[in-house]
Amino acid sequence: MVTSRDITEAAEGLRGIARRTQLVYVEELGAHLKLENEQPIGAFKIRGAYNAIRKLPDPARKRGVITFSSGNHGQAVAFAAKQFGVRAVIVMPETTPAVKIAGVKKWGGEVVFAGRTSEDRRIKAEEIARQEQLAIVPPFDHPDIVAGQATVALEIVEQLPEVETVVVPVGGGGLISGIVTGLAAAGSRAVVWGVEPSGAPKLHHSLAAGKVVRLERTGSIADGLITLNVGDVPFAELTREKDRLRGVVLVEDDSIRAAVQFLWRTCRLAVEPSGAATTAALLAGLVPRARTTVLVVSGGNVDRSLLEATD
Repeated sequence: MVTSRDITEAAEGLRGIARRTQLVYVEELGAHLKLENEQPIGAFKIRGAYNAIRKLPDPARKRGVITFSSGNHGQAVAFAAKQFGVRAVIVMPETTPAVKIAGVKKWGGEVVFAGRTSEDRRIKAEEIARQEQLAIVPPFDHPDIVAGQATVALEIVEQLPEVETVVVPVGGGGLISGIVTGLAAAGSRAVVWGVEPSGAPKLHHSLAAGKVVRLERTGSIADGLITLNVGDVPFAELTREKDRLRGVVLVEDDSIRAAVQFLWRTCRLAVEPSGAATTAALLAGLVPRARTTVLVVSGGNVDRSLLEATD
């Protein structure tokens, strides 16, 4: 399990690497935005990826790392590997947006394409890892990843001690489990709501079943949130803090698309669909409004065509 010490140690290790992102209040929303799109690779994923690579044994790290990712985690692994001067191979789906492929290559990552699902790229990554003796850095299902993502919560509590509700997008569960665990470590009484696309309700179904449920297929404009299942480690962390997690709501793609355009038009923030899911949930009235609400904007690697309709 992820401990308070793990999270504090991750925060120390991330100094000078992950930015302390802004927390800004938006009058039109009546909520604060935690701008993880301000990270060097444009998303929160840098926190978990760097922490996991940092904690690898030296011999394993020097041989290089590999991951399977729809985009942002791949960019984060490429960025982190570059800081350590080691090789990074990123297995991505054939449908990856061009902006995310370019992001991986920008940091020196080697891109390999494999199918369309998280299972396709996981299998390919494991095959390459065996052949080339590379260390796998999973996107979400590892305690070091969760501990790194938990540092988002530490910052939120430092920036807004009176926070009552934090709304978090859900892909594989690394971020939301990190937020829940991080709030507990910080001694905050804030509660958490998760947001998933209606086309990828993996945590929603898992909570109802009391165990990790694997979906047969998923689909959404929010490409970072369409894993087939949440990880075992994140689910265990969420189960441990079940009283803090108040629920998971499902948003339609039209609402997410509208939220991307709202954030661009109103705040001049370029936010990808996965990062705009929390705003979509609030605008749609799916999460209860609290006196102090924080919406986690998880990433900003957006296809500019989604913004052009607003200009």
